[in-house]
Amino acid sequence: MDDETRYEAVSSRDARFDGEFFFAVVTTGIYCRPSCPAVTPKRVNVRFFPSAAAAQTAGFRACRRCRPDAVPGSAEWNVRADLVGRAMRFIGDGVVDQEGVGGLARRLGYSARQVQRQLTAELGAGPVALARARRAHTARVLLQTTTLPVTELAFAAGFASIRQFNDTMREIYAGTPSELRAAAGRGGAAR
Repeated sequence: MDDETRYEAVSSRDARFDGEFFFAVVTTGIYCRPSCPAVTPKRVNVRFFPSAAAAQTAGFRACRRCRPDAVPGSAEWNVRADLVGRAMRFIGDGVVDQEGVGGLARRLGYSARQVQRQLTAELGAGPVALARARRAHTARVLLQTTTLPVTELAFAAGFASIRQFNDTMREIYAGTPSELRAAAGRGGAAR
């Protein structure tokens, strides 16, 4: 699929492409899923990414309307038996958080360098960025759906420290964990 076809999907807000790719708007610094209900940006201001982690790595934050981080990847990753599909399942299971990239590579039977190269080529982000995106998504869901204290929540989501948690949430969601929790309360999200 080329960029013009992707832009047509964005223009038509086609939900079938959610998780297949993400688009970012350079003028706002925000990335979205193709079905985002916001005004369609000009083509010249749009960049496309194969994963939410790639958009985050490029410096974009998640849209608050369409919540693209809630669609971390396509369902294709669940059935793929190749290196990237297996790596995504291990990352989803928290292997990078517990064992590091070296542990992920050992489980896959490849070198850490090869795993990094394959994931970056296929998804636009390496295993650390993909694991970070997964942790941030888990933390946001916990913030908005539970009343767990923020400290417990950070460690439950897989963060190694409160500082790392706070920095990541500010960078990806442009808000503190307390602000995200308060916004969920105002928006009527389940608690």
